[in-house]
Amino acid sequence: MKVGVPKEIKVHEYRVGLTPGAVREYVAAGHRVMIETNAGAGIGATDDDYRIVGGTILTSAAEVFASSEMIVKVKEPQPSEWCQLRENQILFTYLHLAPDPDQAKGLLKSGCTAIAYETVTDPHGGLPLLAPMSEVAGRLAIEAAGSALKRSAGGRGLLIGGVPGVQPARIAVIGGGVVGTHAARMAVGLGAEVTIIDRSIVRLRELDELFEGRARTRFSTIDSVEEEVFAADVVIGAVLVPGASAPKLVRRSMLSSMRKRAVLVDVAIDQGGCFETSHPTTHADPTYEVDGIIHYCVANMPGAVPLTSSQALNNATLPFGLALANKGFTAVLENPHLRAGLNVHRGRLTYEAAAESLGLPFSPIEQAAA
Repeated sequence: MKVGVPKEIKVHEYRVGLTPGAVREYVAAGHRVMIETNAGAGIGATDDDYRIVGGTILTSAAEVFASSEMIVKVKEPQPSEWCQLRENQILFTYLHLAPDPDQAKGLLKSGCTAIAYETVTDPHGGLPLLAPMSEVAGRLAIEAAGSALKRSAGGRGLLIGGVPGVQPARIAVIGGGVVGTHAARMAVGLGAEVTIIDRSIVRLRELDELFEGRARTRFSTIDSVEEEVFAADVVIGAVLVPGASAPKLVRRSMLSSMRKRAVLVDVAIDQGGCFETSHPTTHADPTYEVDGIIHYCVANMPGAVPLTSSQALNNATLPFGLALANKGFTAVLENPHLRAGLNVHRGRLTYEAAAESLGLPFSPIEQAAA
């Protein structure tokens, strides 16, 4: 198969869809890989690095899209990209369609087959292609919070871990999944006072054992969320409903009861955000203030550490990408985990949660593939 890797064009996105090491695996499997010139610059990979492993360098994204049967990216296609997609072409990348009707309509119009990293599953019910970026984003969330807490950035002027004799920051993590767990690990490691809120008693038990008392756990109710948010210096939004819009767990009316210049970090912003006052920001301008509360809502947090992120992402996506390259759409029909990743096929939405969030018709895969 002809596999294309365009350069990422989202603001301050430095990751790359395939690293040179991953390209070598595709080439060894008999596929031709075409990379847009300088696509790997953000991770320090030169065009020659790709040529050495058998990749072909093309001079523009237009050439890559026109020449490829499958496009491998990192972030969701931007308007100038989705208009270049076509019928019978596979797109393999993060999509996050639920809060993005324009992208959804663009993909539907293109007729392409779009498989979303974030909804591909594994035999244990996990999301293996979302997990590595969730790990990165969870850890970065605490770094971001630490920066936003500085008085020069508009925050409370508080050091997350405090110093001897001085109270550390109090951090509430809403959601005990991959993002929340890694955020809590970072916060606990810095010496913060951490509470993790989740709706699963089973997960809370696991977290209680994992942290051995270094982080508190609370069952999620309206009361417990309010109590922890009002008392927190930092709130990390780490709630995920696969493929659907994130639930709004912190309302604007709650901000007036929070500590002034506290920080909200919305890691769920790719799925619309779990704070009512959230809207996407960029690494170039990451924060804004609402009612005296600092909001950090960068939609591609792992893009700040592209070398780590690209390697971790490629480790996870490689087996699935090779399966698609080897068998094309047949791989989706044969592999239940890739089937779960199919969001768009031949002008139809095939992921029910995304269709429901967008208010658009849903088509089962069997119907869309007929």
